[in-house]
Amino acid sequence: MKKNVVCIMMLVFVLMLAGCGKSGSEGSDVAAIKEKGTLIIGITDFAPMDYKDDQGNWIGFDADLARKVADSLGVKAEFVEIDWDNKVLELDNRSIDVVWNGMTLTPEVTNAMECTKAYLNNAQVVVVPASEADKVKTAGDASKYSFAVEAGSAGEQAAKEKGFEYISVSSQADAVMEVQAHTSGACIIDLLMAGAMIGPGTSYPELTHTVELTSEEYGIGCRKGSDLAAYINDQMKAYYKDGSMKQIAEKYGVQDAVIAQ
Repeated sequence: MKKNVVCIMMLVFVLMLAGCGKSGSEGSDVAAIKEKGTLIIGITDFAPMDYKDDQGNWIGFDADLARKVADSLGVKAEFVEIDWDNKVLELDNRSIDVVWNGMTLTPEVTNAMECTKAYLNNAQVVVVPASEADKVKTAGDASKYSFAVEAGSAGEQAAKEKGFEYISVSSQADAVMEVQAHTSGACIIDLLMAGAMIGPGTSYPELTHTVELTSEEYGIGCRKGSDLAAYINDQMKAYYKDGSMKQIAEKYGVQDAVIAQ
């Protein structure tokens, strides 16, 4: 009898350990976020998606939408700058709850994350000094330049596919700075970022974007199997229907890129 009791106690202990070890993909990330009181959003400094205002607050099309989702959950939005090349690892180790930063829905991304429906159209474009623009009409024309690209980005993937010579840097903003400093002849960044960051009236008036290398769509990434992606889909559909998504898009000049939800 004593032996049976010991066996039963050991079995209960093992089952308790198994329960404690459940991952977020087996439970509910939505419930866990509500319980902890924060939605942790992985981002990079990427205007007009996520960037800081003069007071140091994160703003942008993605930042404003993420706050609306956090409000709908009854929690606080917390923005964390991440190394874009490590975004999947950040999700899997629970340093962040979601990647929401103008993320291109590539096969690599959709295989590694639970992604939302696409919500914005975009392209990868070549950025050069404005004085060089007339020389870059095709991808072949661009191949003569040395490029700077963000590590782990769709821009880096485009450079690989085109066979361009390139270096990897920490962010798209850093890639633009490489061109401004003439340490790289060109860079590849998102079209939406190019529209907000370079050209007349910006911090980089002497740069311009030229040929589009790819066309693509943005999505939002959660842990594989997470119920948070479906929750965000429902919220985005509601924001599109009530007009608030369009209003935020117009605030940041991306209204023409919004995809119907």
